[in-house]
Amino acid sequence: MRFAPHLVLTLALLVAPVRLQADAIIRTQAMLAPSIAEYFVEAGRVRVDLEIGLENLETFKNLLPDEIYEKLGNKPLPLAQRLQRFFTHDLVIAAENDALLSGRILEIGPRPRVRRDDITGEPLSTAQEEETVVFARLEYELPGRPETLRLLGVRTPKPASIGFVVYHMGIAVNDFRYLGPTQTLDLDWKDPWYTTFRNRNLRRQYFAPMSGFIYVEPFEVRKEIIIRPRDLQQWVDLGLEGRETIPAEMQPELRRKAAAFLRQHHPVQIDGRSIEPELARVNFLERTLRTSRVIDPPIELDVYSAILGVIFVYPTDGLPQQVTMDWDLWSERTPRIPAASVDQAGPLPTILEPDWRLLEWKNFLKHPELPILHVLALPPSTLARWTWRLRWLLLAGALGVLVWCVLRFQRSRGPALAAAALVLVIAGGLWWSRGAGLSDARAREIVSGLLHNVYRAFDFREEGKIYDVLAKSVQGDLLAQIYLETRRGLELANQGGARAKVKQIELVDLTAETAEGGAFVANATWNVAGSIGHWGHVHQRRNQYRAELRVAPDDGRWKLIDLEILQEERL
Repeated sequence: MRFAPHLVLTLALLVAPVRLQADAIIRTQAMLAPSIAEYFVEAGRVRVDLEIGLENLETFKNLLPDEIYEKLGNKPLPLAQRLQRFFTHDLVIAAENDALLSGRILEIGPRPRVRRDDITGEPLSTAQEEETVVFARLEYELPGRPETLRLLGVRTPKPASIGFVVYHMGIAVNDFRYLGPTQTLDLDWKDPWYTTFRNRNLRRQYFAPMSGFIYVEPFEVRKEIIIRPRDLQQWVDLGLEGRETIPAEMQPELRRKAAAFLRQHHPVQIDGRSIEPELARVNFLERTLRTSRVIDPPIELDVYSAILGVIFVYPTDGLPQQVTMDWDLWSERTPRIPAASVDQAGPLPTILEPDWRLLEWKNFLKHPELPILHVLALPPSTLARWTWRLRWLLLAGALGVLVWCVLRFQRSRGPALAAAALVLVIAGGLWWSRGAGLSDARAREIVSGLLHNVYRAFDFREEGKIYDVLAKSVQGDLLAQIYLETRRGLELANQGGARAKVKQIELVDLTAETAEGGAFVANATWNVAGSIGHWGHVHQRRNQYRAELRVAPDDGRWKLIDLEILQEERL
């Protein structure tokens, strides 16, 4: 293999600062290792993408051009001989009967290091200062479809710390781990989802093709099933026989069939009673170690990796005392089902098996959070407002009489007496007006209570009930706007419309000005913190809002009568 002159020069320049990068070795997360190896097992070949940290150049010296090899202090040795040694000794892949796979270099050269998520190892876009590495793409010839492969880590006098992941026909076999001396991989060519390492420590977190969850909240219980359509095909015909992909146009009917079938399975009992479920959502999902998201808009999916999430809802009158789900779908390939029951205290994971098939939740919450509305002090009554108006009329009348007296008897008493009387009248008027107005502290109490009641309304599930609760704090003309604005703020767009449960409302800042008719206008900033248990994850969300609110007495209550959101920010 010939290397371009500019490549040789660039690699030579990379050798000099090797010692300056040694601190990367101390990192423990595999995806942050100095060198990364990604194996792609495909029909006819194994492709390996190597990202070699500068501190590991000596370990991978047999891949490098002659000039770089010698610059590292090695005696001259032809590249062809060094490559032969690399593929048969340094980084080896063996098939059955220990037959070594022959390899070759497809490309090699410097490039910026790929920044990776510290949990999932997925590539990230980042503005951090770029670190240069040597990238090499290797190809090992894979004859036939062997049942096993053995990955032999780098066997050199100076071994490297290598983070690695293996994909079989596009399916990740493991999460990012460190490459050990020898790892044996059992290949399933009919369904690469079931390709596994014999070392159980290398099993990916989402190894199971099916999992189930129950979420218990005031007024509803949710049953969530995550399942591979290809596994569901053994019980109901989804039209996947012989297919390699699931086109977008066939996905609506597939979702309908899957939901209809699952509706009849995994029966749920709430406080000893069987309740018919309501289908809430059914979506295709993209899952990572950190989160899961709904795939929207639909795209063509690989039939082996496609994942379906189905949610059923069971309305309740309050917070139940006991909920059970009976898992009733088993096969040879699904002998163990990851599951969890989730409440306000968090998830309680378990593994279901044919002789331990009941997922059970009991109410052990000592202080459950229930939707309770704040009771606000009543606004001034109509009589009270007329009382204040009468005081102002009396004040104006007294001022008129005073002016008349000053004009009529100015010679007898003199200007000093008139001025003193006028000061007393003005002081009394100011005192009265202060008593009639609304302090910021009182306005803060009212706005905080109204915001609390608005968000608590969405703890209820039925739209009619939400409107009824909102109507106690929001004037009729504003009801629809408040409902839509608040629901939009609580929904997770990438979770198919799942709604967060508000945990905390914090009024950060407020200034208020009194308006006519006992109303006031408040410029307020508040934070809303919430969470949602969804697809086996608990998502946290925190937003900040700044808005102008108009609050006024209405039907004997303080109510929002106008709202303008000025700023919305995700914290």
